[in-house]
Amino acid sequence: MNSRLAASDPTSSAYRASGVGLLLAGGLVAVIVALMIGGGAAPLLLQDPGPFVRWMIPIAKLVMNLAAAAMLGSLVLALFALRSGDRSFDLALNVSSVGAAVFTITAGFGAFLTFMAAFNPQLSADREFGAQLGRFLLETSLGQSWLITTIFGAIITVLAFAWRSWTPTLFTALLAAASFLPLATQGHSGELSGHNVAVNSILLHTIGAAVWLGGLLLVVLLRGAPDIDTARLVSRYSSLAIAAFAVVAVSGLTRSLVAIVEWSQLWTPYGAILLAKVVLLIGMGLLGAWYRVRLIPRLVGAHAARWFWMLVLCEIGLMGLASGAAAALARTPPPVGEEAPFVQTPAEHLTRSPLPPEFTLDRWFTAWDVDVLWLVAAGFGLFLYLAGVARLHRRGDRWPLHRTVFWVLGMLLLVWVTGGPINAYQEYLFSVHMLGHMMLSMAIPLLLVSGAPITLALRATQKRDDGTRGGREWIMWAVHSPFARIVTHPFVAAAIFILSLWAFYFTDLVRWSMYEHLGHEWMVAHFLISGYLFVMSLIGADPVPYRLPYPGRLITLIAVMAMHAFFGMAMMMQDGLLVADWFGSMGRTWGPDPMDDQYIGGGIAWSIGEIPTLILAITVAIQWSRSDTRLQRRRDRHADRTGDAELEEYNAELARLAEREQRRAAREDG
Repeated sequence: MNSRLAASDPTSSAYRASGVGLLLAGGLVAVIVALMIGGGAAPLLLQDPGPFVRWMIPIAKLVMNLAAAAMLGSLVLALFALRSGDRSFDLALNVSSVGAAVFTITAGFGAFLTFMAAFNPQLSADREFGAQLGRFLLETSLGQSWLITTIFGAIITVLAFAWRSWTPTLFTALLAAASFLPLATQGHSGELSGHNVAVNSILLHTIGAAVWLGGLLLVVLLRGAPDIDTARLVSRYSSLAIAAFAVVAVSGLTRSLVAIVEWSQLWTPYGAILLAKVVLLIGMGLLGAWYRVRLIPRLVGAHAARWFWMLVLCEIGLMGLASGAAAALARTPPPVGEEAPFVQTPAEHLTRSPLPPEFTLDRWFTAWDVDVLWLVAAGFGLFLYLAGVARLHRRGDRWPLHRTVFWVLGMLLLVWVTGGPINAYQEYLFSVHMLGHMMLSMAIPLLLVSGAPITLALRATQKRDDGTRGGREWIMWAVHSPFARIVTHPFVAAAIFILSLWAFYFTDLVRWSMYEHLGHEWMVAHFLISGYLFVMSLIGADPVPYRLPYPGRLITLIAVMAMHAFFGMAMMMQDGLLVADWFGSMGRTWGPDPMDDQYIGGGIAWSIGEIPTLILAITVAIQWSRSDTRLQRRRDRHADRTGDAELEEYNAELARLAEREQRRAAREDG
């Protein structure tokens, strides 16, 4: 990878080898002990695949998770802490490519082992065995998830090795994060009654852990590199690690609440492994806080190397144990919620959850179905925004209070819409689903845009001078990228906003959002972003490449309002039920019948959905008036500075013209 780095410090090379060995050994010991305690590798009563398959599945999963950490964590740290074109940046991408290659191999091996465990076929080289394996990979959801994961790994292996600049590396990192999704929908998380919570928790947990562990491994490999400032690198990694720790802690807690519903269940084998993992997580968190406070200042002293290796190797060992416990936990049956009832109601068959009670007035205040993905996103949004305001305040700069209030209200409303009664009932009532859609695409963006987050981030984030890209640099890149110039153009933003509304409800996209978890999350993200872009093009204070003059903004808004109202009326006039096999098959005994409920949903889009649009129109008119007032004030100040010289010159010119006309008239009369 980097011969100069490898040969520069024999002691560091020995420590690096020790760290990798400690990680693998700790993970292997933990997975074996946890499997013995939890019975995750115990013989099956029927169709037992044998001890090799039972024990190798979690071990392969362990190696796969560690490789995934190297794959994703190296890319993230390279994008945030290193400089494109340097040896260290190339090394990070090499590590990611090697990690992706191992990830691909272990994913393929895991797919084979899972097939053997699920169907217990007779291992052979004949055509029938190959046909069975092919049907498993192509026709079952579990096999498809393994196949997609393997393909992801192969693509990332090539891209991480071939691409060496900023933007392609960012694209590769996004693909690496997406590769965690297929398997997150399978296993225990996909079968629990709290399906959505479990899937999102597993996804966030694995991504957070990968960034945390993979970034630490890269820091170990880069220690002592000639183009690396170790103290600066560790400081930047520490910021990523804190964010990753928060994601891992919150997602782990929500995942545990799905599997453990009573305190007594903590004393089951599953609970014991979970408690051990929690203790390890707390230990790693305390150790991370320790080296952020104590290690970074000592990295410039005489004993910097000793402090570095002592704390980092300790954290690597704890991460190995936690990784092994996590791999075993995935094979250990939770005490509740794992088996679906033999007889399911229609609602349970469709949503994997029992039909909720009637949606009465009190349920608007007591019903919750938290989406941990958006809870984490809102939490980071609130923390980073308030931290930026506090930083401006400490250096004596002012930030408008009303912008902070708007942002906080927008984030709280996002949590309420994605985790409150609207999310709890949107799968069962089309009217509630439409109300949530209107909130996501119109009300929440109106509040968030008014908070001007990009302007705050650019003012509060420090500019880097070493050629790397931090938060400010990535924001500037995003704002000035060709893609941003296109999607923020007022006409494009308006087209995306209104056309996606029609396309979503009058194609199978709405069906996809109901039946598939990924479709639901895409729906939330898409309408939130499309609404944000449209509102920002009209009233945003954040920088965009182009904005229409105020008359053009009002005309665009009026056109969108008309199309939006027409959509609501078209929905109310429908004589057939949208996604009838979903909304018409819930078996509800309360609330309006599905057709009446759809009519109410169209009315919400036509009436309530226009309220934020009306507020937008009023805001544009107020901004237009203030703009004219500011323009007149500038003209008045200019006149005061010049003593009305322009006006006097203009009047003198008029007088000269009048005198000339009088002389001409006199000559003609004479």
